[in-house]
Amino acid sequence: MKQDKAVVVFSGGQDSTTCLLWALTQYQEVYTVTFDYGQRHIEEITCAEEIAKELNVPFKVLDMKLINQLAANALTRSDIAVTEGTSEELPSTFVPGRNHLFLSFAAVYAQSIGARHIITGVCETDFSGYPDCRDVFVKALNVSINLAMDSSLEFQTPLMWLNKAETWKMADDLDALDFVRTRTLTCYEGIRGDGCGKCPSCVLRQNGLTTYLEEKQGSGAK
Repeated sequence: MKQDKAVVVFSGGQDSTTCLLWALTQYQEVYTVTFDYGQRHIEEITCAEEIAKELNVPFKVLDMKLINQLAANALTRSDIAVTEGTSEELPSTFVPGRNHLFLSFAAVYAQSIGARHIITGVCETDFSGYPDCRDVFVKALNVSINLAMDSSLEFQTPLMWLNKAETWKMADDLDALDFVRTRTLTCYEGIRGDGCGKCPSCVLRQNGLTTYLEEKQGSGAK
């Protein structure tokens, strides 16, 4: 186990919870930071806090409601429908600048507590077309943050090249498949666990789980 401290950018969803569980096997001290950006369902913050408490890790919420004042989108406005992206436009759930701001503020928080590693669950393999989930963005921001803060912080993206089935496998390898499936909140309608089963997030999550369980059964794994 590494001796360094780590901060997990944490939403209480499948990806960030899997990252948190992974971080607990890698670092001696793990902290979580969650952002209140006026998201559609405050249940997301409640869920994140409960998971952090259950896993006995420090939990911090930063007020980022300014984002909601700047950009209207389906994650912060209940009167905007959730739509998937096309070749010409991003999904209605894209929040401009969200990951840029989240990682930047997480870096300031990490430096304040003496943590060098910042872990985020962004993924380029099964993402929804969000430009701020790309590996090139995270690496570029990492360089910029270290230049701006004269630091040697390291952004880690353990899910970057995993599809959803592989992310479920990672949770299972951490002996936490049921925990992630039942405790987390990924649904755009604010329903924990398997969610509404209809929104793009739930469909992606369920398809990944189905694929993983079929592959696991086919391999004869227990």
